[in-house]
Amino acid sequence: VSQSYLLLDVFFSLSLGKNPYFYSHFGIVHDSCLCPSSGTFIPSSRINDGICDCCDTTDEYNSGAKCENTCKELGLKERDVLQKMAEITKEGFLLKQQLIEEAKKGREEKQGKVTDMQENKKQLDEKVEALRTVKETAEQPEKEAKERHLKAWEEQKAAIRLEKDKAKMAEAFLELDDNADGFVSVSELQSHAELDLDADGTLTETEVQGLMGGAAQVDTSTFESVWTNIKDKYHSESQPEEPAPVETPPDEVKEPVVDNDSEPYPEDDISEEEEEDDDDEDDYHEDDDKVPPNVKTPEKSHEDGEAMLPYDPDTQALIDAAQKARDDFEESEKALREMDNQIRNIEKELSFDFGPDAEFIYLYSQCYELTTSEYIYRLCPFNRVSQKPKYGGSETNLGTWGSWSGPENNKYLVMKYEHGTGCWQGPNRSTTVKLTCGKETVVTSTSEPSRCEYLMEFTTPAVCQEPANMDLSPHGHEEL
Repeated sequence: VSQSYLLLDVFFSLSLGKNPYFYSHFGIVHDSCLCPSSGTFIPSSRINDGICDCCDTTDEYNSGAKCENTCKELGLKERDVLQKMAEITKEGFLLKQQLIEEAKKGREEKQGKVTDMQENKKQLDEKVEALRTVKETAEQPEKEAKERHLKAWEEQKAAIRLEKDKAKMAEAFLELDDNADGFVSVSELQSHAELDLDADGTLTETEVQGLMGGAAQVDTSTFESVWTNIKDKYHSESQPEEPAPVETPPDEVKEPVVDNDSEPYPEDDISEEEEEDDDDEDDYHEDDDKVPPNVKTPEKSHEDGEAMLPYDPDTQALIDAAQKARDDFEESEKALREMDNQIRNIEKELSFDFGPDAEFIYLYSQCYELTTSEYIYRLCPFNRVSQKPKYGGSETNLGTWGSWSGPENNKYLVMKYEHGTGCWQGPNRSTTVKLTCGKETVVTSTSEPSRCEYLMEFTTPAVCQEPANMDLSPHGHEEL
């Protein structure tokens, strides 16, 4: 109750009594009247209507209504409410002072930590570059040694393949020389229909002579040229012929039955994977740090299935030295990435507007929940607001941190979270968070005043103001 109303109340009550005619006659009110006891205005239509609106009964001076003066009781209740509010404000303000002191200390520590880390980062940068040089220096002789080993192995494989090819050729000659006269004739070669050149199912004498270079028969010394022409198609008589694969018709694909008379109703909530993908995260994965194992025995050849010969001791020593250089480099480079991330995260935190005295910094990286009959609401200040069904289901983003949006005299009374999950045929969800003074930090209520626009009530000591001296006495005439 304002002091002016209280003085007006005293003046009119003591000097002129309780005659409302004075108020209207002297132009104090026209279409409404003033309750002297409370300083509130009531419409003229409610004067003498049989209902007591003023606690001191002055509005029913001529209605005959039996009203009781309840100003004292109302004053006592008002005093209790004001006392509780004053206590909460006082305790909350004291907590706010502690938050400011802790914030100041914490920011100084973080700024000092960033300074130290940036200095250490310079040294780590130099170490990484030095180890990079060591690694590259060690990898060059390793590469050359591996290439020499691989070349020797390829030559050895080529010799092995040549020996195997000669063995197959000798075996084929013996199989084709049916009369064992030491020659393979046109008729003997003609018995292998798989050598048919034009794929008409018949191996003609002309085709065989073409394979044999026009000769009527060849011995072991001249069979090599014939073998070059037939070895890709030749099938040894000693190997059983593989049965042709049986083609099975593909399973019949049944068209789904669609009921054109009904259309599924889309869910209102579009489920969202946690973000993230975050601007502050590097495209770095743990697997990037893994290096190939130091295998002393090379992998098997994919061509013939034979294992490559083990590296000789000198080559293996070069591989071991290069691998150690890689491990040292990867370890230091990983440490550098982690330090970069730490510096970036602290600098991001320090860049936020946490209030005039950083009193809101304690909310950073914290989350607060409110459970209703249907949902679990989660507020993570300076990050996001979300909603999740109480009995299972995907989480819905109700908005990510936008800005302080309070009135001009104190913008830190309202938080705005925007660009949440889109509503079905509607806008993206957003949330307005109203902050009120309280001893505890807690979400007290949540609602959806408009479709896809949410409202949260959030108490925190960070918004408590220093309490002013308050007159907690009741405003009834009996107290005057």
